[in-house]
Amino acid sequence: MRRGPITRKRLTYNIMEALKLKLKQQIIEALNLQDTKPEDIDDNAPLFGEGLGLDSIDSLELMVLLERNYQIKVEDPREGRKILQSVQTMAEFIQSKQPA
Repeated sequence: MRRGPITRKRLTYNIMEALKLKLKQQIIEALNLQDTKPEDIDDNAPLFGEGLGLDSIDSLELMVLLERNYQIKVEDPREGRKILQSVQTMAEFIQSKQPA
């Protein structure tokens, strides 16, 4: 089955999907979520509270993850809350910081 040429839109989609999968794997490893698989984490589910049920200590671990793996340091805690809402928001933030 031939899919046709790779368009920029499809390439961007594939890159984003790969980034979200990688992020899920990194979150599971960083937070030692032993019984969680990447497919258990919804891209848009909240990471804190009702979603994965993460807490403030976990948010610090996620900030370290961003800095260590993506060289992104978040200085403003209000910005951090927005970024860490879900895997989707984290991936969008990381992608926005990548060189064009």
